[in-house]
Amino acid sequence: MTGINPSKLAPGPPLCPAGLSGRTERGATERGFSKYSLAFLLLAIFSLILTTPTRAAPIDDQFQAWLRTDLWPEAKSKGISKKTFDEAFLGVKPNLKLPDLVLPGEKPTTPEKQHQAEFGPPANYFAEKIIRAVTTGGRARESANSRVLGLIEKRYGVPGEIVLAIWGRETGFGAAKMPYDAFEVLGTKAFMSTKKDFFRTEVLAALDIVERGLAPVNAMKSSWAGALGQPQFMPTSFLKHAVDFDGDGRPDIWNSTPDVLASIANYLVHYGWLRGRGWGVEVTVPANVSCALEGPDQGKKVSDWVAMGIRRADNKAFQASELKAEGLLLMPAGRSGPAFIVTPNFYVIKQYNNSDLYGLFIGHAADRIAKGDATFAGSWGPVGDLHRSDIAALQRALEAKGYDVGSADGLPGFKTRRSIGVWQAKNGKPATCFQMQAWSRS
Repeated sequence: MTGINPSKLAPGPPLCPAGLSGRTERGATERGFSKYSLAFLLLAIFSLILTTPTRAAPIDDQFQAWLRTDLWPEAKSKGISKKTFDEAFLGVKPNLKLPDLVLPGEKPTTPEKQHQAEFGPPANYFAEKIIRAVTTGGRARESANSRVLGLIEKRYGVPGEIVLAIWGRETGFGAAKMPYDAFEVLGTKAFMSTKKDFFRTEVLAALDIVERGLAPVNAMKSSWAGALGQPQFMPTSFLKHAVDFDGDGRPDIWNSTPDVLASIANYLVHYGWLRGRGWGVEVTVPANVSCALEGPDQGKKVSDWVAMGIRRADNKAFQASELKAEGLLLMPAGRSGPAFIVTPNFYVIKQYNNSDLYGLFIGHAADRIAKGDATFAGSWGPVGDLHRSDIAALQRALEAKGYDVGSADGLPGFKTRRSIGVWQAKNGKPATCFQMQAWSRS
């Protein structure tokens, strides 16, 4: 699942031509080129025009050969008819503008910049304009769909506000249009992305959706990542979790609001949603409690966290039932942002989109849909401006020192954050668990 900024309703990130930046080198202005520079620029542009089609043509040919000799035999073995296969890929060419591609003959590299907002600066992700688009729209739809939401909560145990927050975050309650051909996206990524095996499974599942008559080829529009419909399900998730809640005989995540809402709830239940528990609460963490204690593998009874000095940010007491249950420390910006005690349900939400910021956005928006708009008590401070490739280099440096960062992928998850905190404490520095720019200089 890939979240879409509901304030812009744009299903994919803007992509810039490789090699072009927003500034010129050494302070040169647009008017400052000499006649020689201008001539060189024209020559470079002319060369680009000549070489780009030449480069694309062999890739197109390789893609078509791959479809015929590689993907089709496997699709056929899985029961996909030639009619379905040919219709799905009629006129489809590889889309070289998609992110995370590895061109034939090249080696994968860590991208310099992020392609998903979920892994960028927290303050940007929680901009009030974005949150209010979800909370205002969520409350309106809560009223309009109260009966259906009540039935869904009774059957699945997932609160309606959680389902609404996901729906709003993913596609602006269905308003975002999907501009991509799913078979173009999934086919391209199965042929030449950094996750070819993953997308191969997904493109075969997309063919299965059409083969079963669950959706026609022309309805298979997707995001830039290949996610389908209003809940943004990958094809395998559609086959596993989509629900026919309106009783018309097929699950329709494109047009049926009851099916969309029930499918989201069913997805969460599959991954372990605990009926009767929320997602978490904002807390204050005293200086003597290390930020390196965060993570789903370091859970304690909520009463134990309270004994360490952690308190709810709203100054309310934890419910007696919560004190006996497991809580987990979450500090997505280390000491540079709000802190939370979350329940296992928070990590169920992350199964929808594996980002701490995404999970927190959904929980926070759900609270505001149910209880009214209220911002975090804590504020998001500066966390540096490192590119994803810089963070990956930092993670490799931590791994070389024996720390477990999960994966050196340039995405600062809880293992990276707490590893920084442990390193800081060992070296006599205040544990912040995030300020990566300062750490990289160290």
